[in-house]
Amino acid sequence: MQVHTYDAIVVGAGGAGLMAALHASRQVKTAVISKLYPTRSHTGTAQGGIGAALGNVEEDHWEWHAFDTVKGSDYLADQDAVEVLAREAIENVIELEHMGLPFNRTADGRIDQRRFGGHTRNFGEAPVKRACYAADRTGHMIMQTLYQQCIKNNVTFYDEYFVLDLIVEDNICRGVVAVCIDTGELHVFHSKAVLFATGGCGKMWKITSNAHSLTGEGFAIPYRRGIPLEDMEFYQFHPTGMYRLGILLTEAIRGEGGVFRNNEGERFMERYAPTLKDLASRDVCSRAIYLEIRAGRGINGKDYVYLDATHLPKERIEKSLADIADFVRTYWGIDPAKDPMPVQPTAHYAMGGIPTDLNAQVVVDERNTPLVGFYAAGECACVSVHGANRLGTNSLVDLVVFGRRGGRAMAEFCQQTDLAPLPKEPEGWALAELERLRGSSGKERAADIRSALQQTMMDHVSVFRENAGLETALDAIKELQERYRHLHIDDRGRRFNTEILEAFELGSLLDLAEVTTTAALARTESRGAHWREDFPKRDDVNWLKHSLAYRKNGEIVLKYKPVTITQWQPKERVY
Repeated sequence: MQVHTYDAIVVGAGGAGLMAALHASRQVKTAVISKLYPTRSHTGTAQGGIGAALGNVEEDHWEWHAFDTVKGSDYLADQDAVEVLAREAIENVIELEHMGLPFNRTADGRIDQRRFGGHTRNFGEAPVKRACYAADRTGHMIMQTLYQQCIKNNVTFYDEYFVLDLIVEDNICRGVVAVCIDTGELHVFHSKAVLFATGGCGKMWKITSNAHSLTGEGFAIPYRRGIPLEDMEFYQFHPTGMYRLGILLTEAIRGEGGVFRNNEGERFMERYAPTLKDLASRDVCSRAIYLEIRAGRGINGKDYVYLDATHLPKERIEKSLADIADFVRTYWGIDPAKDPMPVQPTAHYAMGGIPTDLNAQVVVDERNTPLVGFYAAGECACVSVHGANRLGTNSLVDLVVFGRRGGRAMAEFCQQTDLAPLPKEPEGWALAELERLRGSSGKERAADIRSALQQTMMDHVSVFRENAGLETALDAIKELQERYRHLHIDDRGRRFNTEILEAFELGSLLDLAEVTTTAALARTESRGAHWREDFPKRDDVNWLKHSLAYRKNGEIVLKYKPVTITQWQPKERVY
């Protein structure tokens, strides 16, 4: 076992992790640990844009952006955090521009902006152009820009190191334990501060836009250490996943003028969102697609509808949606300028996660008690700016705003704090768990359990939910957890033993599926992405609150804390 010592450790090399590392490294010795090569992180798949009220194309104000975020969240977002998000988005985008990010430009040389679902002017009056973009490769450009800046700033990278455990003693985070994928050796990273920025957990579902690497151990590791997970019942399904594949077709297609059509050729969103139509928020569009399919208006009776961009100029598609045009040609063999695209909702984004304050410091209870030295940002965190449903473009805004805030807070903390000593045998749990998996000689295969889990979640814990289905899912998950205890592992080696690591990832998915389903079963209302068919109305009297799921003695305990409201009292969402 090797021990490495740093002031600040960042786990995850996506947008949030790189932004945090960059800002921390300007003041303290910083390292980034990633199970992937950094530029393979999932931020690179974000396509359509990053929201900021620059007002370069149309009049816009950060207050309008904040309102749209709160409304899109179905009023579950904490409004103090939303105000920070919308206000600081402007300076963060300008900072990225100054770092060299190649945004699309207006004729007079300013950052260009386009429409995106749920973004409006004058507090919901009509759509507004707010999404700053680099063609449909915005996330990729953010990733490349930040990685270059981190290299320039001498951040140390540990690529293809898989974090297994968080070192916590006396409510102080003291580092992490990771395994080097290449050698199989354990490494202890001793530090004053740790920030988790590990991305999402979409591989719980069969149809997902998430990469194979998004298996949620960044949620599960703190959860096993007694840290609650907030609002895990809220998981966003993006309306435009490629049929059967789940690969995302950016919302920017609709921002450029694309529309949904059913089997009758009807532009059906006018029925569900008469004002914003195809630019309504993602939860509204996803439910509308499923309702069209249920009514028998899916294409040729199947479970998808069309996303139609054939009325757009071919040159606009090739210039502004180049990657999407390439995806469609590669996977379907069709030309989006001539043929409509088959789409279905795809599991996309976790609104819930590790609870944090406005500076990304992790809090451990409903009183917002901080865990000293532990921070989180990005999709694995819940600050909460997304509430019950994330507004399009706000994932990238969240990454840079709270990644930067977390990095700066870590640096300040590290400068004022001495390095706390490591506990005895800090690697103990991780070593025991690896050896348990390595020695597994049961009859169950991880791939079979994972497939069963993904199908269960797709069937019962997706866009529409109800009591009987959630109970069925919970029973199935517990059965799968029992099967997980009897895995069979073929590879007993140490170097590049991906079979053991995939088994570890599966354990994380099973834990998170249980939390998600338990919290969804408890919330007897419909709000944002959580839609209970047996409780179809939003219930602000009983449920205007965040859930906190704790793991205690092998059981899940749910507690709750209030939503922070500053300006906007909950109103019925009108589209």
